[in-house]
Amino acid sequence: MTRAAVVAAVGSALPASVVSNEDLTTRLDTTSAWIRSRTGITRRHVAGPEQSTADLARRAAAQALTSGEPEHVDALVLATTTPDRCCPATAPAVATRLGLTGIPAFDLAAGCTGFLYALATGAGLIAAGTAHTILVIGADRLASLPHPDDRTTVPLFGDGAGALLLRHGTAGEQGALGPVVIGSDGTGADLIRADHPGALDMDGANVFRHAVDRMATASRQAAATVGWDLGDIDRLVPHQANHRITSFVARQLGVPEDRQLSNVADVGNTGAASIPLLLDRAHADGRLEAGHRTLLTAFGAGLTWGALTLTWPDLTRTRRLERAPA
Repeated sequence: MTRAAVVAAVGSALPASVVSNEDLTTRLDTTSAWIRSRTGITRRHVAGPEQSTADLARRAAAQALTSGEPEHVDALVLATTTPDRCCPATAPAVATRLGLTGIPAFDLAAGCTGFLYALATGAGLIAAGTAHTILVIGADRLASLPHPDDRTTVPLFGDGAGALLLRHGTAGEQGALGPVVIGSDGTGADLIRADHPGALDMDGANVFRHAVDRMATASRQAAATVGWDLGDIDRLVPHQANHRITSFVARQLGVPEDRQLSNVADVGNTGAASIPLLLDRAHADGRLEAGHRTLLTAFGAGLTWGALTLTWPDLTRTRRLERAPA
C-alpha cells in the first residue's frame, strides 16, 4: 500500500480578547451592519501585545498532542505570515516549548494558503520515510497588519492558531490526505501586501476575482485526482477570508449550504490558522464527523492557492470551545 500522511488529532487556540463589530464602530467610520453585510463577520479574537504567534501555535499544538497522544513527534512545520521575529524562525521555539527540542522545526510562508502548503510538506516528509509523525501548525496574528484607521481592512482580520497531528499510514484509510494541489502567481504579488505591521494594502476587487477562480479550479483538480465528483463532497472547508468569497466558491462547485463549514462570523480571517481552526471547531461541535468526504481549499497573498481531499477520520471528539488564556 502507498505510504500516506493520516490525520491523527486536531487542536486550536484563540486569544481571549474579543472585538465585536460594535467595538470597531467606536473608532472607525463604519457600522456593524455594513461590516456584516460585506464580510459575514460579527466579531474577531485579537491577541494582546503580550501574546505572540508562538504562544498561539504552542496552545493549538498542545491540544493536538494531548488528543493524539503520540509516542514521539519527528518534525514540526509552522505556517505563518506573522513570525515573532524576522530571524530566527518561530517554529524551533514552539517545538522547544512543547518539549520537542532536537526535532526539525521550520516556518513556512505562503499567505493564507500556508497551512495547505505545510500539509503538502508534512505529507512529503512522511511519504519519503523521513518522518513518521509530524505536527503541522497554522498560526497568525493578522489583526496587527492593517492600519488601525483603515475601515476596509481592520474588520476583516483576527488572530488564532490551529494544528493537525499527522501520522504515517496508507492511502486507503480514513484520514489519509489526498494529493495536494498547490500553485502560485507572483504577477499578483502586490494585490495583497504588507511591508510592515500597520501597512497592509489590498486590492479587494481583484483579490475576490482571483480567490474565487483559483480556489474553485484547485478544488476541481483535487477532487478529480481521487476520483470524486463534486457531488460526492460532504463538507467543504474553505479558507475563511469572508462570507462572499466562500459563498461564490461553493456556488461554482455546486456545494449546497448545508455542506459548507464556516466560522468566519466568529473569528474573521485568521490567515494560515483559518482551515485547521475551522476543522477543530467543526469536529468539536459535531458538524464534521467520521466518514465525511472533505475538501479543503485556500487562497492567499503571493498569490498562492491550494486544495486537497480527505475522508475525515474517527477521532475521539473533545469539546474545546473554551478560550482560556495562554
